[in-house]
Amino acid sequence: MSILNNDFTNITLGITFWITSEIFCLEGLGAMAVDHDKVSNVAFPPPHMGEPYLLTPGPLTTSLKVKQAMLKDWGSWDGDFRAMTAAMCQKLLAIAGDGGTEFDCVPMQGSGTFAVEAMLGTFLARDSKTLVLVNGAYGKRIVDSLRYLGRDHLVIDKGDYMPPRGDEVAAALANDPAITHVVLVHCETSSGILNPVQEISEVVAAAGRKLLIDSMSAFGALPLDVRETQFEAMVSSANKCIEGVPGFGFIIARKSALEAAAGNSHSLSLDVHQQWVNFKKTGQWRFTPPTHTVAAFTEALNLHEQEGGAPGRLARYERNRDVMVAGMRDLGFETLLKDRWLSPIIVTFFNPAHPNFSFPQFYDLMKGRGFIIYPGKLTVVDSFRVGCIGRLDEHVMRQVVVAARESLAEMNVDSACPPESALKERARLAA
Repeated sequence: MSILNNDFTNITLGITFWITSEIFCLEGLGAMAVDHDKVSNVAFPPPHMGEPYLLTPGPLTTSLKVKQAMLKDWGSWDGDFRAMTAAMCQKLLAIAGDGGTEFDCVPMQGSGTFAVEAMLGTFLARDSKTLVLVNGAYGKRIVDSLRYLGRDHLVIDKGDYMPPRGDEVAAALANDPAITHVVLVHCETSSGILNPVQEISEVVAAAGRKLLIDSMSAFGALPLDVRETQFEAMVSSANKCIEGVPGFGFIIARKSALEAAAGNSHSLSLDVHQQWVNFKKTGQWRFTPPTHTVAAFTEALNLHEQEGGAPGRLARYERNRDVMVAGMRDLGFETLLKDRWLSPIIVTFFNPAHPNFSFPQFYDLMKGRGFIIYPGKLTVVDSFRVGCIGRLDEHVMRQVVVAARESLAEMNVDSACPPESALKERARLAA
């Protein structure tokens, strides 16, 4: 992974896509708070209605074509919509490296958390025992889900923001033969840490256990290929790295695991097995699907393919991160994580120690300049987060840095350096 590298070679896969005529179609653009003169080299047009860029891990800024795809109504039982759903699932399987031979794709209505709970409730038998690897809010949410589901579980909690490592997972599995499954969050966006999925996958497979992956904010950009990473099922969402809009998630799972999951689910509507069976029999969703969201996602998949698939998208997101982090560090901001663990999805920065700095005011000033950022979730020190994904590129990220500099100046903050407690926390985590 390239971190803070000024070499442009890591974005070559996206060049062809960026120069298509659709990208330069600027007609009808609304007024933006962003100074267009300062972003004259932007490869993507600003949001069509003049809304701020969403620098969050989803929902995120989408293309005009994705938005326009929602203008048409679809019959949920109609053959055209069933064909759209089937084609969508095949494209998702292709991104995962499977042609539909060993794995299948099952879309599920609802938010990402709905889909995660559906995966857990379906693939974890009622007499199973699960090892949950926690290093942030979304790992903790999985633990909460298992409590609601009444599934036995064990937790390795790395604190807020250190990655779980293979040796400690191997030790836990060796010490408890009752553990049947391991659950891992691919990218823990509460901190922006990229967890070592491949390393964990190899350890779990060697121990003869099964891996479930929450790849909600990573799939479609970060590598997760079934030919290289062994897992039973993974879950993601429409409004993340594929750059669609909210409304459904999807589970990519081994067909053998889907077949074995009959009767596991606690829920009628969140039963992935029954949803899968119904798709096989009729090609239809069991209950009313988010038709407009599926149409938007289908267009987002087309744009994803034009950009060079997951490698092309990852190259753009890495460049977004590298440019933004370098610029923010030049202003004096410090990242929570060392470069090794910085994901290209979202980055956590410590709040400045300056007495004039107020995050709510900083948020409003950034929004007034055209950028919506994300509050932090650190429990020890104050922080905020800046997302790198969505329909934006390095030119937008340079303007994010300009907006941050101007916002600090307006607040009379002449130093973005964090408090000593933040640096001590980072040193403790690094140790």
